[in-house]
Amino acid sequence: MRDPYSVLGVPRSATDADIKKAFRKLAKDNHPDRNADDPKALERFKEANLAYELLSDTAKRAQFDRGEIGPDGQPTNPFGGGGGFNPRDFGSNGRSGGGADFAGAADDLFAEIFGGRSPFGGSGAASGGGRGFRTQVRGPDVAYRLTVPFVDAVQLTPQRVTLRSGQTIEIKLPAGLETGKQVRLAGKGEAGPGGHGDAIVTIEIGPHRALTRDGNDVRLTLPIKLDEAVLGAKIRMPTAEGMVSLSIPPGTASGKMFRLKGRGFRKLDGTRGDQLVTVQIDIPPDHEELKAFAASFVDPRKIRATLDG
Repeated sequence: MRDPYSVLGVPRSATDADIKKAFRKLAKDNHPDRNADDPKALERFKEANLAYELLSDTAKRAQFDRGEIGPDGQPTNPFGGGGGFNPRDFGSNGRSGGGADFAGAADDLFAEIFGGRSPFGGSGAASGGGRGFRTQVRGPDVAYRLTVPFVDAVQLTPQRVTLRSGQTIEIKLPAGLETGKQVRLAGKGEAGPGGHGDAIVTIEIGPHRALTRDGNDVRLTLPIKLDEAVLGAKIRMPTAEGMVSLSIPPGTASGKMFRLKGRGFRKLDGTRGDQLVTVQIDIPPDHEELKAFAASFVDPRKIRATLDG
């Protein structure tokens, strides 16, 4: 076993509060319920428990600091006649002479951290050197992929997912949604001794025939006719909320961008991006049609010549 101070990451001068704080963080980070896919986390979890068990006991900590017991709480020289070791301090059931279970101190703290769900027991199936540690591993998580239609992703429309069990459930899409985002459904995974694992749904946002994503904004390239650009017009166009009319002012140049506020993706702070519309003048391929359209305009030079005459 490693030095308990090193395990908790505290100096030998650490106060009881420092030790408790360090253990609390390690316990939360490595708790089996939060690390079902990381078997090493369970070992770190047990190691932190044993270190806290020793250092949180004033008498044991003093014995360790004097070199009378090792990191495992056992005497360093039980038959040497020194060090203050008393055989009555350790019973065959792994309890100290005071009757306190080795995991007792950690039990109390875990009841505080995890709302009374302590993975320690003073009796029963123990692991970790007979120190009363026990835990039941949950079942494995199950991965799913869900393709969300583009407009549903913009509007955060709830989606339905069918699980392996055949159960169909509705999930709410979170703000800040993007491809690769994961939604965790607690208790919807495979069964295990410690309960069900989770279902982890990875989101993929599907494409749209006209709209594209640009960060939190939605982009649209809108083709318009030459006469619409010159004379102005109202053009029907798609948004994630449906079709709307866009007013094109007379004399609009190709490449001009219009902004529709609040019609983009929802951000983490609850606000929304915009829809950016770029107009593109569609020049007619029939040159005769283009000539006819151009001929409908009066030549300003002829008007000037008439006025001069």
